[in-house]
Amino acid sequence: MRVLVVEDEKLLADAVAEWLRREAFAVDVAYDGDAALERLGVNDYDVVVLDRDLPVVHGDDVCRAIVDAGGETRVLMLTAAAAVRDRVAGLALGADDYLSKPFALVELSARVHALLRRARPATPPKLTRAGIVLDPARHEVYRDGRYIALSRKEFAVLAELMRAGGAVVSAEELLERAWDEHIDPFTNVVRVTVMKLRRKLGDPQVVETVPGVGYQIR
Repeated sequence: MRVLVVEDEKLLADAVAEWLRREAFAVDVAYDGDAALERLGVNDYDVVVLDRDLPVVHGDDVCRAIVDAGGETRVLMLTAAAAVRDRVAGLALGADDYLSKPFALVELSARVHALLRRARPATPPKLTRAGIVLDPARHEVYRDGRYIALSRKEFAVLAELMRAGGAVVSAEELLERAWDEHIDPFTNVVRVTVMKLRRKLGDPQVVETVPGVGYQIR
């Protein structure tokens, strides 16, 4: 699950990004509208958390570009303006949701989760497969009733494999969905993470390698 945070107040942007990363999102950050458009041209995002009053390129123009591009990217617009007409104007641009500053981080993450449910096909509150139960809301994983403590990246990789419903997910797709843009595309971090995940899940092994293709949970 990949999110782009676009906010010119760097402390706020970094705080929002770190909060979302704690929930196993892959998060990129842009501090102005021009940088946001550059990232949107390279990466696919599920949700863009977009400040409306941006330097260089205004947030309204970034929102229009996202809407004009089509696709399933959802926009959560942020603004210091609390008037109803401002919220209506933002939604009229094509934003999917609107949040006034100041806001609670827990509310922002709840809205991001809600937008993700709209951006993707509906999934049950808990994902179950091969004796594994994954609860995205509580960030908990159990196998055959036994709690499994996972790191954020291990949790993110497992979630992507379980959402695939038995289909093969390539290493490139996992890298795209679970890590941000700063990751080295030639890294072996996916293989290492899958190896650690297998060890924690225990036997019998459920994460299978499809040589030359990727990974799956049957």
